[in-house]
Amino acid sequence: MEPGGFLRRLAALLIDWALCNVIASFYADPRVVPWPPVVLLIIVNTFFIGLFGQTPGMFLARMRCVSIFDGGAIGLPKALLRAVLLALFIPALIMNDKQRGVHDRAAGSIVVRIPPAGR
Repeated sequence: MEPGGFLRRLAALLIDWALCNVIASFYADPRVVPWPPVVLLIIVNTFFIGLFGQTPGMFLARMRCVSIFDGGAIGLPKALLRAVLLALFIPALIMNDKQRGVHDRAAGSIVVRIPPAGR
C-alpha cells in the first residue's frame, strides 16, 4: 500500500470542500453563515469513507481511505471521529513518516493510492 501523498490528499480535500460549499450555498450563504459547509464536510466524509472508503474528491484523486489493520472500510463510528478531526484541519497537518495525520491514526486508517487499471 503506497501512501496517498500530501498534495494528492490536499487536492482531494479541496475538491470535497468546494462541493460542500456549492451544496451548502443552496440553503445558506457561506459568507454569512460559515458552519453549514463544515457540517456538510463532516457528513460527507463520515458517510462516504465509513461505507465506501473514499469521498468524491478521493475518487477523482485516485485514493482510498482504508483500515490500517485489514485494508477494508473503517466503518461509520471511526469515520465520524476522523471527519471531526479533519474538520479541525490542524490534526491533518501533523503527519508521521507514513503520511498519516492525527485524524488517520485516531481512526486506525491510512489513505493509499489506487493503482492504475491493468497493474
